[in-house]
Amino acid sequence: MKKYFIAGILVWAPMSVTIWVIAGGLGMLDGVFGSVMRAIIAVFPNQFEPDLQHFRDLPGVGILIVVSVIMFTGLLAINFAGQWWLRAWDNLMHRIPIVRSIYSSVQQVSSTLFSGNGQAFSKALLIRYPHAESWAIAFQTGAPAQEVTAKLGENYVNVFLPTTPNPTSGFFMIVPRSQTIELDMSVEEALKHIVSMGSVPPTIPNDLTVKSAHSS
Repeated sequence: MKKYFIAGILVWAPMSVTIWVIAGGLGMLDGVFGSVMRAIIAVFPNQFEPDLQHFRDLPGVGILIVVSVIMFTGLLAINFAGQWWLRAWDNLMHRIPIVRSIYSSVQQVSSTLFSGNGQAFSKALLIRYPHAESWAIAFQTGAPAQEVTAKLGENYVNVFLPTTPNPTSGFFMIVPRSQTIELDMSVEEALKHIVSMGSVPPTIPNDLTVKSAHSS
């Protein structure tokens, strides 16, 4: 009975977590559409409210519309005319107090995370945490700010230390480069290792396997 139960967990656990993550993302997209529809219903006269509410309640419509809007926005953003409108929108956002600080911060973070040449999660590192006698896997996220470099020196590196088993939260740390050890495993393999709480070993690259065989 124990063997069958564990085998069932091994089948359903990854499937359930995957469905939960996807459902959460789709629910967020549908929530954005719902907020827009509620605003439209509040603006239009009452005679349009039943039709708009019926359209809002159609399953999957919100997700389809939000994804279409995102794709259409991306199509416009890579065109010359779309870039002009984006610059005008950026100038408007940067002129509004409070909004400009939030907008610019999110813009920089998203550009770093989603750009192909960004420094976010560039490599997996070993750092000493939470004390000098233990090690944890972290990800290099770039170099410290100029003011930090001027006060600490150039031999420091920005790292993100994810928590286990939820790697979406964690700690941003600035650590000495000399106290880090660069790992050969990829960022994806390191994430799997962290999420599994160390129970899933990372895949060893072929070149390291050959070196290990020759050394033995």
